[in-house]
Amino acid sequence: MDTSTIVALGLVFVVVVILLKTAVVVPQQNGFVVERLGKYSKTLNAGFHILIPFLERIAYKHSLKEQATDIAEQICITRDNVQVGVDGVLYMQVLDPGRASYGIGNYMFAISQLAQTTLRSEIGKIELDRTFEERGQINQNVVAELDKASDPWGVKVLRYEIKNINPPHDVLSAMEKQMRAEREKRAVILTSEGERDAKINEAEGEKQQVIKQSEGVKTQQINEAQGEAEAILAIATATAQGLREVANAVIDEGGSDAMQLRIAEQYITQFGNLAKAGNTFVVPSNLADLTSMMALATDIAKGKDRGKDAPAA
Repeated sequence: MDTSTIVALGLVFVVVVILLKTAVVVPQQNGFVVERLGKYSKTLNAGFHILIPFLERIAYKHSLKEQATDIAEQICITRDNVQVGVDGVLYMQVLDPGRASYGIGNYMFAISQLAQTTLRSEIGKIELDRTFEERGQINQNVVAELDKASDPWGVKVLRYEIKNINPPHDVLSAMEKQMRAEREKRAVILTSEGERDAKINEAEGEKQQVIKQSEGVKTQQINEAQGEAEAILAIATATAQGLREVANAVIDEGGSDAMQLRIAEQYITQFGNLAKAGNTFVVPSNLADLTSMMALATDIAKGKDRGKDAPAA
């Protein structure tokens, strides 16, 4: 093999080595930062690229995928001076590989540290009881602060999620007692409300019962009064009818004698009853009054009958 052949092979080898060193294949969802003579030149996206030999080189490689980083647990002090341990997960994404390369030395470390300080600040604004209720608001506030700080670095903070909030054991014990007391309080309130409603229902039932009974008594009394009135009216009607019949009988032929005979019989009967009732009784001084009494009754009956027959003036 002559010298020219060796030189040619050497040149081919050098060219191949140079091509291998300058040819770059960028994977999907990656960004490579190229420097030319130590200065930023361009950013290579996914695909095949050829660099200028000896002038350009790959300085930084960044993944453009969403990344999750764990934020270690740290002690935070709430507004009511209670220490709680809080940890979380931060989600971010590189949007500009150039700024991520030259804007800060280690954006991952910087953002995680900023997340811890921002979280301490947010926890210090609220009380312990609200830290469990305001997780969503705390996450939003942390993301807003981190996003503003990381924008010059070409990094987008997408989400922050609090994983655990760990109060001290004595605080946990006090919270459990408080929750137990609240449950017992609610149980007592519900029981008392149930008893109150039961008593109200019983009183309402008794009230309705008394009203119904009084209405029943009222109706009964009205019915009895109406019955008694009708009975009195019937008796009075019958008595009046009887008197009219007696008066008619008196004015008929022989009626006067019959009436006098009836009065005499009743007079004698009553004297007989007086004699049976006791050993002593008073006898009228003038028995002739019997005749005058019968005559007076006959005249009254006849006078009434004549008054009915007389024409009206």
